[in-house]
Amino acid sequence: MVNLTAMSGFLLMGFSDERKLQILHALLFLVTYLLALTGNLLIITVITLDHRLHSPMYYFLKHLSLLDLCFISVTVPQSIANSLMGNGYISLVQCILQVFFFIALASSEVAILTVMSYDRYAAICQPLHYETTMDPSACRHAVIAVWIAGGLSGLMHAAINFSIPLCGKRVIHQFFCDVPQMLKLACSYESINEIALAAFTTSTAFICLISIVLSYIRIFSTVLRIPSAEGRTKVFSTCLPHLFVVTFFLSAAGFEFLRLPSDSSSTMDLVFSIFYTVIPPTLNPVIYSLRNDAMKAALRKMLSKEELPQRKMCLKAMFKL
Repeated sequence: MVNLTAMSGFLLMGFSDERKLQILHALLFLVTYLLALTGNLLIITVITLDHRLHSPMYYFLKHLSLLDLCFISVTVPQSIANSLMGNGYISLVQCILQVFFFIALASSEVAILTVMSYDRYAAICQPLHYETTMDPSACRHAVIAVWIAGGLSGLMHAAINFSIPLCGKRVIHQFFCDVPQMLKLACSYESINEIALAAFTTSTAFICLISIVLSYIRIFSTVLRIPSAEGRTKVFSTCLPHLFVVTFFLSAAGFEFLRLPSDSSSTMDLVFSIFYTVIPPTLNPVIYSLRNDAMKAALRKMLSKEELPQRKMCLKAMFKL
């Protein structure tokens, strides 16, 4: 146990105090992290190198994979290191940075999922105007807006949450600096800044959720009017993975962030934090690849013996640039 009275940081309790369970947790997280890195890097590489995938849908998917790769890198490596060293201490600066990047990337992920749902709506419900609506300039501006919005959200959360006076021991019952858990350390939950920030976050997430729901209502109503069963299957193969990812991520994150903080810690806090911090970045590449024929064909082509030498030369040229 770290002596926090002489330090300004926090103690992350993690999953267990037993050494064997800490090692097991580190190994499981390491395997999961490597799978997430491999899957997301593979998607980014395939979409970058395969010219057939240079369309708005895959452009946004590439940025989603980049966000996932960064998102899981904010919390999991630190947790692995803490478990291996048997020391859950994290400095104040590290905690501030972790909160900033975690909120920024999570907000950006919600925004990019909203943009992706609109892209599917434009492609399926307004096909004649799709190339005009989602032209390269519009796609670039949408992605820039996603990253900027995420950065501003992370900055506001970090600034407001770390300006709140803390009472008692600086012990966080999580494997990372989780905002709901940190609010339990606050002297009071009635700060005007806290209330305003919570209202802003909730309203923004609600707007994104409503936009996604309305987009998919229009999409499914259009798809059901398609006479060809093959056409319906093709549309569902691109829409259902995205809908699953949106539902899984928003439901887990919403449960954790929108419920009232309590003084007692529970195993459910840790379980739900895994559902929105670790599982989505790991499963997203699998979900989008297995249900997408174009992605599977591009992966097979990139990994084929004939294509490997050319891909290696392309990658070397990219890294030199």
